[in-house]
Amino acid sequence: MTVAHQQDIQLDRRLQQDSIQFAGKTVYINPFLYWRRFDSNTDRWLREPGQLGEDQISLNRGRFYPELDWSLLDESQRDIKDAAVEMFLKSLELIGTFHPELTAGQLLEVERKMAVTKKQSFERWVEKSFRRRFKQESRERKRFARERFLRSWREWFSLETTHHAVGPMVALLVLAGFGGWSMGMSQTSCPTLLIPSEQTVVR
Repeated sequence: MTVAHQQDIQLDRRLQQDSIQFAGKTVYINPFLYWRRFDSNTDRWLREPGQLGEDQISLNRGRFYPELDWSLLDESQRDIKDAAVEMFLKSLELIGTFHPELTAGQLLEVERKMAVTKKQSFERWVEKSFRRRFKQESRERKRFARERFLRSWREWFSLETTHHAVGPMVALLVLAGFGGWSMGMSQTSCPTLLIPSEQTVVR
């Protein structure tokens, strides 16, 4: 079996997991396979967690995770699974939009297959999304702190009282520097006098 043939088999298997057939028509259950038909707002809406209300997500927890006791999850796990529930709801909404001809029974089949095959991939997706968001927020916080520090210094320097205090300090520093430099120059320009060796001999 060639490498290309193995890749084709893997692609077919992946597409079978990411799609469902209805009377010879293929319906993709992976929402990212519709990305060419998205506008930028839809793409952002799908990719960014937190677009749906908490009430809507909590009402649908049991629909996609009937096996879970949510009270036993820690905050991090609950956030990831809540975001996965949001992905399920968004995906179903997109599929309904792109395939308005699907019946309620067919949409239910789509939902069941999606709940079985997409949980792990949706959870991995939202984990990556949370990490990206955390890094971006961390960069934003650092940038804001840097700007605030520079702004506070600029404001301090612009105060009239600062000018009155800094002016004499700068003048003193300049005078001290000039004084030290002139003393150093005078010592190097006047070598110490040496007594001639003949005068040191006792007669």
